[in-house]
Amino acid sequence: MSWNEPGGDNKDPWSGRNDKNNPPDLDEVIRSIQEKLGGLFGGSKGGGSATPPDFSSMKSLGFLATGALVLWGFSGFYTVDEGTRGLVTRFGAYVETTLPGLNWHIPSPVEQVQIVNVEQQRFIEVGYRSSAGQAMGSVPKEAMMLTRDENIVDVRLAVQYQVKDAREYAFNVLDPASTLKQVTESVERGVIGHSDMDFVLTEGRSEIVQAIKSEIQSVMDNYKAGILITSVNLQDAQPPEQVQGAFEDAIKAREDKQRLINEAEAYSNDVVPKARGAASRIVQEAEGYQVKAIAEANGDSSRFTQLLTQYKKSPAVTKQRIYIETMESVFGHSENVLVDVKNGNNVLYLPLDKLQRDRMVAEGQSSAAGHEQASPLSAAKDPKHDSRAGSRDRDVRGRYDEK
Repeated sequence: MSWNEPGGDNKDPWSGRNDKNNPPDLDEVIRSIQEKLGGLFGGSKGGGSATPPDFSSMKSLGFLATGALVLWGFSGFYTVDEGTRGLVTRFGAYVETTLPGLNWHIPSPVEQVQIVNVEQQRFIEVGYRSSAGQAMGSVPKEAMMLTRDENIVDVRLAVQYQVKDAREYAFNVLDPASTLKQVTESVERGVIGHSDMDFVLTEGRSEIVQAIKSEIQSVMDNYKAGILITSVNLQDAQPPEQVQGAFEDAIKAREDKQRLINEAEAYSNDVVPKARGAASRIVQEAEGYQVKAIAEANGDSSRFTQLLTQYKKSPAVTKQRIYIETMESVFGHSENVLVDVKNGNNVLYLPLDKLQRDRMVAEGQSSAAGHEQASPLSAAKDPKHDSRAGSRDRDVRGRYDEK
C-alpha cells in the first residue's frame, strides 16, 4: 500500500521527519561534516552559506610539519667514539658497521644504532668473586674440580677478553659474557680432569693455563661470538680446606726429599770429579813411570853395550874411567869427605858444601840456578883451591889405584 492511498500512514519518506526509531537523515550527516571541516579551516559554523577556507592557517601547519621533519632528520646524527663501533639496524635487521666519527642514519623508528666498545678489556671470574679492597671469596660450586687421579682441587681462574668482531658479539650470541663463563668452566673441568693433582698444583700451571686459553678461543670461534681471549690467569690452585694441613705436610716432606737429593747430587758432583782426576793422575804417572823405566832400561842396555865394546878395545882406560865416574856419583851426594893421607897419621876434612857455595858465589847467583852443580871431585880439582888439596886428591886416587 502506498503512502497516499486511503488507509495508509500518510507519512512522506522525503519530508525529513523521523521518529526516534528511524536512523538520521543522510543529508543532515553530510551537512554536519561540512560544517566541522569549515570550522577547522576557518569557515562559518552558522546555517548560512560557508566561507572559503583560511589558507594562512594551512601554510602554518605546513611549516610546522616541515620543521618537525627537519628535527626528525637531525636526530639521525650520532658520534662513534674512538675504540668503539656503531651497529646500524633497520627495523631490527643489521645494515652496516660505522667507524669512529660523526655518522648519520635514518632516525628511529626506522633505524637504530647500537654502540659496542671493541677495545675495552673485560673480565670474568670462575671459582671466586672479588671486590675492591676485599679478599677473594671462593665459590665452591665453580671451584671444586676432580683430577685424573681422583683428587679434588680448588681452582680459581680469571679470564680477560675483548670484542674481536662487533657484529658477531652483538647479534650471534644472546649473552656473550654468560656464554663465555659457561664455556670457561666446562673447558677448565675438562683440562683439570685430564691432569694429575700434583701436576696441577706444582709445575703444570703454565701448561694448563695455555691449554685452557687455546680451547676457550676455539669454542668461542665456533660459536662466532666475536670474542678474543687475551689472557687466562690461574689465580689459585690448592687442595680443599679440609685436607689443607695434611697436604702441606706432604709438600714439606716432598721438599725435604728433593733437598736431600740435591745435597747428595752436589756432594757427588764434588767428589766424583776429584776421584776421577786423582785416578787419571795416577794412571798418567804410572804410564810416565813405565815410559821412563823402559827408556832408562833401554839406555842402560845401550850404554852397557857401547861400554863393553870400548872395554874390549882398551880395558885399562875404560876401567879407570868407570871408576872415576862411579866415585863422582858417590861423592856427588855427600857434603863432607874425610881423606886419609898416604903414609900419614892425619885425616883431612873437605867441606864440599862450603866449597860449592864459594864457587856459586864466585860465578854469580843470577846464573847459578840455570847450571848444574859441579861434582865434588871437580870442585876439589878446581884451580882456585890450593895445591895441597890437589895433591891430597891425587894421593887418594893413588891409594885406590894400588888397591
